[in-house]
Amino acid sequence: MAEFEPLQDEITAETLVVGGGISGITTAIESAEVGRNVILVERKPFIGGRVMSTNQYFPKLCPPSCGIEINLKRLRGTDKVRVLTLAEIESVTGEPGNYQVTIKLNPRFVNDKCTLCGECEKVCEIERDNELNYGLDKTKAIYLPHMMAYPHRYVVDPEYAGDERMKKCVEACAYDAIELDMQPRTITATVKAVVWATGWKPYDATKIDNLGYGRIPNVVTNVVMERMASESGPTQGKILRPSDQKEITKIGFVQCAGSRDENHLPYCSAVCCLASMKQATYIREQYPEADVHMFYIDVRSPGRFEDFYVRVQEDEKFHFHRGKVGKITEDPSTGNVILEAENTLTGEINKVECDMAVLATGMVPTAVDEPPPLETPVDEFGFIIADGGRGVIGTGSALRPMDVAASIQDATGAALKAITVEARR
Repeated sequence: MAEFEPLQDEITAETLVVGGGISGITTAIESAEVGRNVILVERKPFIGGRVMSTNQYFPKLCPPSCGIEINLKRLRGTDKVRVLTLAEIESVTGEPGNYQVTIKLNPRFVNDKCTLCGECEKVCEIERDNELNYGLDKTKAIYLPHMMAYPHRYVVDPEYAGDERMKKCVEACAYDAIELDMQPRTITATVKAVVWATGWKPYDATKIDNLGYGRIPNVVTNVVMERMASESGPTQGKILRPSDQKEITKIGFVQCAGSRDENHLPYCSAVCCLASMKQATYIREQYPEADVHMFYIDVRSPGRFEDFYVRVQEDEKFHFHRGKVGKITEDPSTGNVILEAENTLTGEINKVECDMAVLATGMVPTAVDEPPPLETPVDEFGFIIADGGRGVIGTGSALRPMDVAASIQDATGAALKAITVEARR
Protein backbone atom coordinates (compact mmCIF):
# COMPACT_ATOMS: atom_id res chain seq x y z
CA MET A 1 0.00 0.00 0.00
CA ALA A 2 1.40 3.38 -0.99
CA GLU A 3 2.26 5.71 1.89
CA PHE A 4 1.12 9.34 1.83
CA GLU A 5 2.62 11.02 4.91
CA PRO A 6 6.02 9.65 5.92
CA LEU A 7 6.78 9.95 9.62
CA GLN A 8 10.51 10.08 8.97
CA ASP A 9 12.41 13.21 7.98
CA GLU A 10 14.81 11.15 5.89
CA ILE A 11 13.69 8.54 3.36
CA THR A 12 15.41 6.44 0.70
CA ALA A 13 14.49 4.75 -2.57
CA GLU A 14 16.06 3.67 -5.82
CA THR A 15 14.03 6.09 -8.00
CA LEU A 16 12.48 9.51 -7.50
CA VAL A 17 9.72 10.39 -9.99
CA VAL A 18 8.69 14.04 -10.12
CA GLY A 19 5.20 14.56 -11.51
CA GLY A 20 2.12 12.42 -10.83
CA GLY A 21 0.51 12.49 -14.26
CA ILE A 22 0.15 9.48 -16.52
CA SER A 23 3.88 9.45 -17.36
CA GLY A 24 4.99 9.70 -13.74
CA ILE A 25 2.51 7.08 -12.55
CA THR A 26 3.59 4.69 -15.30
CA THR A 27 7.29 5.16 -14.54
CA ALA A 28 6.66 4.56 -10.83
CA ILE A 29 4.57 1.43 -11.33
CA GLU A 30 6.83 -0.14 -13.95
CA SER A 31 9.83 0.44 -11.69
CA ALA A 32 8.06 -0.93 -8.62
CA GLU A 33 6.90 -4.06 -10.37
CA VAL A 34 10.48 -5.09 -11.02
CA GLY A 35 11.36 -4.61 -7.37
CA ARG A 36 12.53 -0.98 -7.19
CA ASN A 37 11.45 1.32 -4.40
CA VAL A 38 10.04 4.57 -5.76
CA ILE A 39 9.12 7.99 -4.39
CA LEU A 40 6.42 9.63 -6.52
CA VAL A 41 6.13 13.39 -5.92
CA GLU A 42 3.10 15.43 -7.05
CA ARG A 43 2.40 19.10 -6.39
CA LYS A 44 -1.38 18.81 -6.49
CA PRO A 45 -3.48 17.10 -3.78
CA PHE A 46 -4.06 14.10 -6.08
CA ILE A 47 -2.29 12.18 -8.84
CA GLY A 48 -3.55 11.63 -12.38
CA GLY A 49 -2.48 14.87 -14.02
CA ARG A 50 -4.16 16.28 -17.10
CA VAL A 51 -5.51 12.89 -18.14
CA MET A 52 -7.98 13.25 -15.27
CA SER A 53 -9.23 16.48 -16.87
CA THR A 54 -10.14 14.88 -20.18
CA ASN A 55 -13.49 13.48 -21.23
CA GLN A 56 -12.03 10.87 -23.59
CA TYR A 57 -8.54 10.15 -24.83
CA PHE A 58 -6.95 8.35 -27.76
CA PRO A 59 -6.59 5.76 -29.04
CA LYS A 60 -9.63 4.01 -27.56
CA LEU A 61 -11.71 7.15 -26.95
CA CYS A 62 -12.43 5.96 -23.44
CA PRO A 63 -12.86 8.09 -20.30
CA PRO A 64 -9.81 8.62 -18.06
CA SER A 65 -11.34 6.39 -15.39
CA CYS A 66 -10.42 3.38 -17.54
CA GLY A 67 -6.64 3.76 -17.57
CA ILE A 68 -6.34 5.58 -14.27
CA GLU A 69 -8.41 2.97 -12.42
CA ILE A 70 -6.11 0.19 -13.59
CA ASN A 71 -3.05 2.15 -12.51
CA LEU A 72 -4.53 3.00 -9.13
CA LYS A 73 -5.25 -0.69 -8.56
CA ARG A 74 -1.61 -1.46 -9.35
CA LEU A 75 -0.48 1.27 -6.96
CA ARG A 76 -2.68 -0.03 -4.16
CA GLY A 77 -1.23 -3.49 -4.69
CA THR A 78 2.39 -2.53 -4.08
CA ASP A 79 4.36 -1.36 -1.07
CA LYS A 80 7.20 -0.19 -3.31
CA VAL A 81 5.77 3.25 -4.17
CA ARG A 82 5.64 6.09 -1.67
CA VAL A 83 3.19 8.72 -2.99
CA LEU A 84 3.78 12.27 -1.77
CA THR A 85 1.07 14.73 -2.82
CA LEU A 86 1.06 18.48 -2.16
CA ALA A 87 4.81 18.08 -2.43
CA GLU A 88 7.42 20.28 -4.09
CA ILE A 89 11.04 19.63 -4.98
CA GLU A 90 13.20 22.31 -3.38
CA SER A 91 16.61 21.04 -4.44
CA VAL A 92 18.42 18.12 -6.05
CA THR A 93 22.16 17.61 -5.62
CA GLY A 94 24.58 14.78 -6.24
CA GLU A 95 25.18 12.50 -9.20
CA PRO A 96 23.68 9.38 -10.78
CA GLY A 97 23.58 6.67 -8.17
CA ASN A 98 23.66 9.13 -5.26
CA TYR A 99 21.23 12.04 -5.30
CA GLN A 100 20.11 14.05 -2.29
CA VAL A 101 16.69 15.64 -2.66
CA THR A 102 14.93 18.18 -0.46
CA ILE A 103 11.13 17.90 -0.58
CA LYS A 104 8.63 20.33 0.91
CA LEU A 105 5.38 18.73 2.06
CA ASN A 106 2.53 21.24 2.13
CA PRO A 107 -0.35 20.61 4.55
CA ARG A 108 -3.60 18.99 3.42
CA PHE A 109 -5.28 20.03 6.68
CA VAL A 110 -7.12 16.67 6.61
CA ASN A 111 -5.52 13.58 8.12
CA ASP A 112 -5.92 9.89 7.36
CA LYS A 113 -8.94 9.57 9.68
CA CYS A 114 -11.12 11.07 6.91
CA THR A 115 -14.00 8.73 5.96
CA LEU A 116 -15.40 10.89 3.12
CA CYS A 117 -18.66 11.29 5.03
CA GLY A 118 -19.01 14.80 3.58
CA GLU A 119 -20.39 16.44 6.73
CA CYS A 120 -17.62 19.04 6.66
CA GLU A 121 -18.46 20.02 3.11
CA LYS A 122 -22.17 20.38 3.93
CA VAL A 123 -21.58 23.02 6.60
CA CYS A 124 -18.76 24.87 4.82
CA GLU A 125 -19.78 28.45 4.03
CA ILE A 126 -16.86 29.28 1.74
CA GLU A 127 -16.80 28.67 -2.02
CA ARG A 128 -13.79 28.75 -4.31
CA ASP A 129 -13.14 28.37 -8.04
CA ASN A 130 -12.86 24.75 -9.12
CA GLU A 131 -9.46 24.50 -10.84
CA LEU A 132 -10.30 21.05 -12.25
CA ASN A 133 -13.05 22.75 -14.29
CA TYR A 134 -10.91 25.81 -15.06
CA GLY A 135 -13.06 28.00 -12.83
CA LEU A 136 -16.31 27.20 -14.64
CA ASP A 137 -17.96 26.23 -11.35
CA LYS A 138 -17.26 26.24 -7.62
CA THR A 139 -16.34 23.85 -4.84
CA LYS A 140 -16.39 24.39 -1.11
CA ALA A 141 -13.15 25.43 0.62
CA ILE A 142 -12.94 21.84 1.91
CA TYR A 143 -13.48 19.46 -0.97
CA LEU A 144 -12.79 16.14 -2.64
CA PRO A 145 -10.86 17.03 -5.83
CA HIS A 146 -12.78 14.46 -7.89
CA MET A 147 -14.46 11.09 -7.39
CA MET A 148 -11.33 9.08 -8.26
CA ALA A 149 -8.90 11.29 -6.34
CA TYR A 150 -5.89 9.43 -4.96
CA PRO A 151 -5.40 9.88 -2.03
CA HIS A 152 -9.16 9.51 -1.68
CA ARG A 153 -9.44 12.17 0.96
CA TYR A 154 -10.77 15.68 1.43
CA VAL A 155 -8.41 18.65 1.26
CA VAL A 156 -8.66 22.25 2.46
CA ASP A 157 -7.75 25.14 0.16
CA PRO A 158 -4.77 26.68 2.01
CA GLU A 159 -6.08 30.17 1.31
CA TYR A 160 -8.94 29.50 3.73
CA ALA A 161 -7.31 27.29 6.36
CA GLY A 162 -7.04 30.25 8.72
CA ASP A 163 -10.55 31.54 8.10
CA GLU A 164 -12.74 31.54 11.23
CA ARG A 165 -15.62 30.10 9.22
CA MET A 166 -13.69 26.85 8.73
CA LYS A 167 -14.19 26.03 12.42
CA LYS A 168 -17.70 24.85 11.52
CA CYS A 169 -16.12 22.14 9.40
CA VAL A 170 -13.94 21.02 12.29
CA GLU A 171 -16.99 20.83 14.57
CA ALA A 172 -18.96 18.85 11.98
CA CYS A 173 -16.29 16.14 11.68
CA ALA A 174 -16.99 13.26 14.05
CA TYR A 175 -13.60 11.66 13.33
CA ASP A 176 -11.19 14.48 14.22
CA ALA A 177 -9.91 14.38 10.67
CA ILE A 178 -9.54 18.12 10.12
CA GLU A 179 -6.41 19.82 11.45
CA LEU A 180 -6.36 23.47 10.41
CA ASP A 181 -3.10 24.08 12.26
CA MET A 182 -1.08 21.65 10.11
CA GLN A 183 2.27 23.14 9.05
CA PRO A 184 4.56 22.51 6.06
CA ARG A 185 7.34 19.97 6.55
CA THR A 186 10.66 19.50 4.83
CA ILE A 187 12.10 16.04 4.34
CA THR A 188 15.16 14.72 2.53
CA ALA A 189 15.41 11.74 0.21
CA THR A 190 18.40 9.78 -1.00
CA VAL A 191 17.85 8.14 -4.39
CA LYS A 192 19.88 6.65 -7.22
CA ALA A 193 17.93 7.97 -10.23
CA VAL A 194 15.64 10.95 -10.86
CA VAL A 195 12.89 10.96 -13.50
CA TRP A 196 11.32 14.30 -14.46
CA ALA A 197 7.69 13.80 -15.54
CA THR A 198 6.32 17.29 -14.94
CA GLY A 199 4.21 17.36 -18.10
CA TRP A 200 2.65 20.36 -19.78
CA LYS A 201 0.24 23.23 -19.45
CA PRO A 202 -2.03 24.79 -22.10
CA TYR A 203 -0.78 27.91 -23.83
CA ASP A 204 -2.28 31.07 -22.33
CA ALA A 205 -4.96 31.97 -24.89
CA THR A 206 -5.43 35.44 -23.45
CA LYS A 207 -2.15 36.33 -25.16
CA ILE A 208 -3.77 35.79 -28.58
CA ASP A 209 -5.57 39.13 -28.76
CA ASN A 210 -7.16 38.64 -32.17
CA LEU A 211 -9.07 35.51 -31.11
CA GLY A 212 -10.96 37.09 -28.24
CA TYR A 213 -10.41 34.57 -25.47
CA GLY A 214 -11.13 36.20 -22.12
CA ARG A 215 -13.13 38.99 -23.79
CA ILE A 216 -15.74 37.07 -25.76
CA PRO A 217 -17.70 34.70 -23.48
CA ASN A 218 -18.40 32.13 -26.20
CA VAL A 219 -14.76 31.61 -27.12
CA VAL A 220 -13.31 28.70 -25.10
CA THR A 221 -10.17 26.58 -25.29
CA ASN A 222 -9.78 22.89 -26.07
CA VAL A 223 -8.99 22.01 -22.45
CA VAL A 224 -12.14 23.81 -21.29
CA MET A 225 -14.18 21.91 -23.89
CA GLU A 226 -12.98 18.62 -22.40
CA ARG A 227 -14.41 19.64 -19.04
CA MET A 228 -17.66 20.84 -20.61
CA ALA A 229 -18.10 17.41 -22.19
CA SER A 230 -17.21 15.42 -19.07
CA GLU A 231 -19.82 13.96 -16.73
CA SER A 232 -17.76 15.34 -13.84
CA GLY A 233 -17.67 18.76 -15.49
CA PRO A 234 -19.64 21.91 -14.64
CA THR A 235 -22.74 20.87 -16.65
CA GLN A 236 -22.50 17.10 -16.05
CA GLY A 237 -21.39 16.52 -19.63
CA LYS A 238 -24.04 18.57 -21.43
CA ILE A 239 -22.21 20.96 -23.77
CA LEU A 240 -23.89 24.36 -23.55
CA ARG A 241 -22.88 27.81 -24.72
CA PRO A 242 -21.18 29.57 -21.80
CA SER A 243 -22.89 32.96 -22.09
CA ASP A 244 -26.51 31.79 -21.91
CA GLN A 245 -26.47 27.96 -21.62
CA LYS A 246 -27.91 27.70 -25.13
CA GLU A 247 -27.70 24.38 -26.98
CA ILE A 248 -25.30 24.15 -29.90
CA THR A 249 -26.41 24.42 -33.53
CA LYS A 250 -23.10 25.49 -35.09
CA ILE A 251 -19.60 25.42 -33.65
CA GLY A 252 -16.17 26.44 -34.92
CA PHE A 253 -12.85 24.80 -34.10
CA VAL A 254 -9.81 27.04 -34.55
CA GLN A 255 -6.61 25.10 -35.14
CA CYS A 256 -3.11 26.34 -34.33
CA ALA A 257 -4.43 28.96 -31.91
CA GLY A 258 -1.07 30.47 -31.07
CA SER A 259 0.82 27.44 -32.41
CA ARG A 260 3.15 27.49 -35.43
CA ASP A 261 3.35 31.21 -34.83
CA GLU A 262 6.63 33.03 -34.15
CA ASN A 263 4.77 35.43 -31.86
CA HIS A 264 3.51 32.64 -29.61
CA LEU A 265 4.47 28.94 -29.99
CA PRO A 266 6.65 28.33 -33.06
CA TYR A 267 6.14 24.58 -32.95
CA CYS A 268 3.27 22.17 -33.64
CA SER A 269 1.84 20.43 -30.57
CA ALA A 270 1.05 17.32 -32.64
CA VAL A 271 -2.17 16.32 -30.87
CA CYS A 272 -4.40 19.38 -31.45
CA CYS A 273 -5.94 18.37 -34.80
CA LEU A 274 -7.02 15.00 -33.49
CA ALA A 275 -8.22 16.55 -30.22
CA SER A 276 -10.47 18.95 -32.12
CA MET A 277 -11.89 16.19 -34.32
CA LYS A 278 -12.47 14.12 -31.20
CA GLN A 279 -14.29 17.03 -29.57
CA ALA A 280 -16.35 17.46 -32.73
CA THR A 281 -17.66 13.94 -32.14
CA TYR A 282 -18.85 15.09 -28.70
CA ILE A 283 -20.92 17.77 -30.42
CA ARG A 284 -22.28 15.46 -33.09
CA GLU A 285 -23.32 12.87 -30.50
CA GLN A 286 -25.19 15.41 -28.37
CA TYR A 287 -26.53 17.48 -31.26
CA PRO A 288 -27.09 15.32 -34.36
CA GLU A 289 -28.19 18.32 -36.44
CA ALA A 290 -25.37 20.64 -35.41
CA ASP A 291 -22.80 21.81 -37.97
CA VAL A 292 -19.10 21.66 -37.16
CA HIS A 293 -16.60 23.96 -38.86
CA MET A 294 -12.89 23.34 -38.49
CA PHE A 295 -10.33 25.90 -39.69
CA TYR A 296 -6.84 24.50 -40.25
CA ILE A 297 -3.44 25.11 -41.83
CA ASP A 298 -3.03 21.40 -42.53
CA VAL A 299 -4.52 18.44 -40.70
CA ARG A 300 -2.00 16.24 -38.93
CA SER A 301 -3.21 12.76 -38.00
CA PRO A 302 -0.14 10.52 -38.02
CA GLY A 303 -0.06 6.77 -38.33
CA ARG A 304 -3.04 4.78 -37.19
CA PHE A 305 -5.04 7.95 -36.45
CA GLU A 306 -5.51 8.60 -40.16
CA ASP A 307 -8.53 6.29 -40.13
CA PHE A 308 -10.19 8.53 -37.55
CA TYR A 309 -9.59 11.57 -39.77
CA VAL A 310 -11.10 9.77 -42.76
CA ARG A 311 -14.15 8.79 -40.73
CA VAL A 312 -14.72 12.39 -39.64
CA GLN A 313 -14.41 13.59 -43.23
CA GLU A 314 -17.30 11.37 -44.19
CA ASP A 315 -19.63 13.25 -41.84
CA GLU A 316 -21.68 15.64 -43.97
CA LYS A 317 -22.15 17.94 -41.00
CA PHE A 318 -18.39 18.38 -40.57
CA HIS A 319 -16.96 21.19 -42.71
CA PHE A 320 -13.20 21.66 -43.17
CA HIS A 321 -11.88 25.13 -44.06
CA ARG A 322 -8.27 25.47 -45.11
CA GLY A 323 -7.04 28.69 -43.57
CA LYS A 324 -5.88 29.99 -40.21
CA VAL A 325 -8.43 32.10 -38.36
CA GLY A 326 -7.07 35.63 -38.13
CA LYS A 327 -9.89 37.25 -36.23
CA ILE A 328 -12.88 36.41 -34.03
CA THR A 329 -15.51 39.02 -33.25
CA GLU A 330 -18.83 38.90 -31.43
CA ASP A 331 -22.33 39.80 -32.58
CA PRO A 332 -23.52 41.63 -29.45
CA SER A 333 -27.18 41.11 -30.32
CA THR A 334 -26.95 37.29 -30.36
CA GLY A 335 -23.72 36.46 -28.56
CA ASN A 336 -22.63 34.53 -31.65
CA VAL A 337 -18.99 34.54 -32.73
CA ILE A 338 -17.80 35.38 -36.24
CA LEU A 339 -14.69 33.57 -37.44
CA GLU A 340 -12.68 35.13 -40.27
CA ALA A 341 -10.00 33.26 -42.19
CA GLU A 342 -8.33 33.48 -45.57
CA ASN A 343 -8.82 30.35 -47.64
CA THR A 344 -5.27 29.48 -48.63
CA LEU A 345 -6.52 27.54 -51.66
CA THR A 346 -8.68 30.29 -53.19
CA GLY A 347 -7.46 33.47 -51.51
CA GLU A 348 -11.01 34.34 -50.44
CA ILE A 349 -11.88 35.61 -46.95
CA ASN A 350 -14.32 33.24 -45.27
CA LYS A 351 -16.62 34.44 -42.52
CA VAL A 352 -18.54 31.83 -40.53
CA GLU A 353 -20.93 32.71 -37.72
CA CYS A 354 -21.17 30.13 -34.93
CA ASP A 355 -22.74 29.72 -31.51
CA MET A 356 -19.28 29.32 -30.02
CA ALA A 357 -15.64 28.78 -30.96
CA VAL A 358 -13.06 26.38 -29.53
CA LEU A 359 -9.39 27.37 -29.69
CA ALA A 360 -6.92 24.52 -30.15
CA THR A 361 -4.18 25.87 -27.91
CA GLY A 362 -0.82 24.13 -27.82
CA MET A 363 1.17 22.29 -25.17
CA VAL A 364 3.78 24.20 -23.18
CA PRO A 365 6.28 22.24 -21.04
CA THR A 366 6.08 23.17 -17.38
CA ALA A 367 9.87 23.31 -17.45
CA VAL A 368 9.52 26.73 -19.11
CA ASP A 369 8.66 28.16 -15.68
CA GLU A 370 10.50 25.62 -13.53
CA PRO A 371 13.55 24.16 -15.29
CA PRO A 372 14.70 20.71 -14.19
CA PRO A 373 17.67 20.58 -11.80
CA LEU A 374 21.30 19.58 -12.27
CA GLU A 375 21.79 21.61 -15.46
CA THR A 376 19.58 19.21 -17.37
CA PRO A 377 19.66 20.39 -21.01
CA VAL A 378 16.44 21.76 -22.50
CA ASP A 379 15.74 22.99 -26.02
CA GLU A 380 14.74 26.52 -27.01
CA PHE A 381 11.10 25.75 -26.18
CA GLY A 382 11.74 24.34 -22.71
CA PHE A 383 11.44 20.62 -23.52
CA ILE A 384 14.04 18.34 -21.93
CA ILE A 385 16.56 17.03 -24.43
CA ALA A 386 16.41 13.23 -24.30
CA ASP A 387 19.72 11.53 -23.61
CA GLY A 388 21.38 14.92 -23.19
CA GLY A 389 24.22 13.26 -21.36
CA ARG A 390 23.68 14.90 -17.99
CA GLY A 391 20.98 15.82 -15.51
CA VAL A 392 17.73 14.02 -14.84
CA ILE A 393 15.83 11.55 -17.04
CA GLY A 394 12.94 13.28 -18.83
CA THR A 395 9.78 11.49 -19.88
CA GLY A 396 6.39 12.10 -21.48
CA SER A 397 5.41 15.57 -22.57
CA ALA A 398 8.30 17.02 -20.60
CA LEU A 399 10.28 15.83 -23.66
CA ARG A 400 7.90 16.84 -26.46
CA PRO A 401 4.16 17.07 -27.12
CA MET A 402 2.70 13.55 -26.79
CA ASP A 403 -0.67 11.87 -26.60
CA VAL A 404 -1.51 9.53 -23.74
CA ALA A 405 -0.48 6.32 -25.48
CA ALA A 406 2.90 7.73 -26.50
CA SER A 407 3.45 9.09 -22.98
CA ILE A 408 2.84 5.66 -21.46
CA GLN A 409 5.28 4.03 -23.87
CA ASP A 410 7.92 6.66 -23.20
CA ALA A 411 7.44 6.38 -19.43
CA THR A 412 8.06 2.64 -19.59
CA GLY A 413 11.34 3.43 -21.30
CA ALA A 414 12.17 6.00 -18.61
CA ALA A 415 11.70 3.31 -15.95
CA LEU A 416 14.20 1.13 -17.79
CA LYS A 417 16.67 4.03 -18.04
CA ALA A 418 16.39 4.61 -14.30
CA ILE A 419 17.00 0.95 -13.58
CA THR A 420 20.04 1.05 -15.85
CA VAL A 421 21.44 4.02 -13.91
CA GLU A 422 20.88 2.17 -10.63
CA ALA A 423 22.52 -0.99 -11.94
CA ARG A 424 25.71 0.88 -12.82
CA ARG A 425 26.20 2.08 -9.25
